[in-house]
Amino acid sequence: MIPSARSPWFSRWFSGQAYGLVRKSFDQVHIAGEEHLAAALRRGPTLVVSNHSSWWDPMFVLVLTDRIVPAEFYAMMEAKNLRRLPFFAKVGGFGVDRDSRRDGARAIEYAGSLLDRPGRLVWIFPQGQERPLHERPLSFFGGAARVAQRNPQATVVPVALSYHHGATREPEAYISIGAELPVTKSAAAGTRAQVQAVTEQLERIEHERCEPGTQGFEPCFEHRKPGSGGLAERLLAAMSRPFVPGLRALEYPSGSERKLALSPTHPAGAERGAAKG
Repeated sequence: MIPSARSPWFSRWFSGQAYGLVRKSFDQVHIAGEEHLAAALRRGPTLVVSNHSSWWDPMFVLVLTDRIVPAEFYAMMEAKNLRRLPFFAKVGGFGVDRDSRRDGARAIEYAGSLLDRPGRLVWIFPQGQERPLHERPLSFFGGAARVAQRNPQATVVPVALSYHHGATREPEAYISIGAELPVTKSAAAGTRAQVQAVTEQLERIEHERCEPGTQGFEPCFEHRKPGSGGLAERLLAAMSRPFVPGLRALEYPSGSERKLALSPTHPAGAERGAAKG
């Protein structure tokens, strides 16, 4: 198992680069249920379970936990990928060899050790690897449920991530966050509850796409024109593709300004966008 080497300054900088890449690449990003995640983080440590269908998932996780619902973020990932991309350890990644039961047990214990205070968040993709967005039923490994079972002080929150092409050249993204999951008596029951909860959030997104405005989704931010490239462009490109178009860091808002900077409908956010445009 590879422990996290999280660096607050590097995590903050890299999350800003992810934010710029998302804004440049997606026409709109819609979110619902962020109040569930915010409430869980205020009460104590939080374990998030989510589907995993795309290279974009970690980018949206970084944006969500830095810009929308700020948290001290950690994430379980494949050890071989973390060795290939060691800078992810600096933003909270820790690696597990899924083919080793001993390594898996260590990762479960390590994840539990991180869930020790309010504001801390451990994100797990229980599918273990990217799977097609339309695949049903979802298939989850039991590690996330075992982490939850051994750490009842942590609130478990389901999240669905989904990407779709529509009337514009750039795709749209959806983030749907569900209510906390109840404590279960067994890891098997916990896994079933996690599968059901994430599936319900994916179905919520599909319903919203068929009948827009019915499920409480709000736009986070809209597409912006690309800027010039930099170091972050090369790091992100190394993840899975030979080239990522130019990437420019944005001014980083802090505190209460974060939400305003993301909302095109808020007067302060609109003024900020106009000033930069």
